Amino acid sequence: MTRVAAVDCGTNSIRLLIAEAGRDGSLVELDRRTEIVRLGQGIDATGEFHPDALRRTFVATDAYAALIRDAGVTPAHVRFVATSAARDARNREVFFAGIEQRLGVTPEVISGDTEAALSFAGALSRIRPDAEPVLVVDIGGGSTELIVGDAAGSVMRAASLDVGSVRLTERFLPVGPPAPAAVAAAAAAVDALLDGSGIDFGSVGTWIGVAGTATTLAGVHLGLETYDRTRVHGAVIDLPGLHALFRRLAASTVEEIRALPSMHPGRADVVTAGTLIAVRIADRLHVDGLLVSESDILDGTALRLLQHV
Repeated sequence: MTRVAAVDCGTNSIRLLIAEAGRDGSLVELDRRTEIVRLGQGIDATGEFHPDALRRTFVATDAYAALIRDAGVTPAHVRFVATSAARDARNREVFFAGIEQRLGVTPEVISGDTEAALSFAGALSRIRPDAEPVLVVDIGGGSTELIVGDAAGSVMRAASLDVGSVRLTERFLPVGPPAPAAVAAAAAAVDALLDGSGIDFGSVGTWIGVAGTATTLAGVHLGLETYDRTRVHGAVIDLPGLHALFRRLAASTVEEIRALPSMHPGRADVVTAGTLIAVRIADRLHVDGLLVSESDILDGTALRLLQHV
């Protein structure tokens, strides 16, 4: 049976999914990994990848390349998608060359529309929403994707906002706990982007959150002693609970956040900013809560690969 490998490289993390098709056409996960490499370190200020960020990313990619080879996946069945940070960097050719050397494939710097379609397909691959339209939100390190569609998987509208957990942290919230004035300035910046997004938030029937910010918040909300994907997937964070999480994180130092049992240490310094984005979205919705999905752009990318093998 053909196996495929999808790699998603964002501003904060690089992630791998190795999968094959099940008998019913569903995605069968064989291996899934996440490494926090902070590829977008300082890119908002300099416009270039930092050498240390490239080094961390290449080390993680070397490890992924070994896993892909051991799983018997050929380069023809590997897709490497790069998002916000790679769209913004002037020296991205260095990044491209390093990835191609290690994986034998050229990274695809995908557009916001493509990212939206892959994220939406991935989110709905393992979740069946009760009410439409569905809003899928991916709060990344450098950008936030908002995708509205129906339960059958058709995308009706999408917006890619130039704000994410790393970018917002570096601009407004570099010290924790942040001062109230810094939080207010960050919230105003997020609000301006949301107001101009063209998304009809008031009509949304189901809100699904994917990727690092949403899954991290679910782990903390559930009080998990260790991160457990099976418990996080399908978890619902009610809106009062989401606001309580933000207040808790905003009142904590990075060290206190890092000490939370299910917290990935690489997300501790940016999760407050990611939560602020989630809260500003929540305040525009008329839903009971945030439904968290462990299936995301990686799953959507792997499904697309399997459709073409």
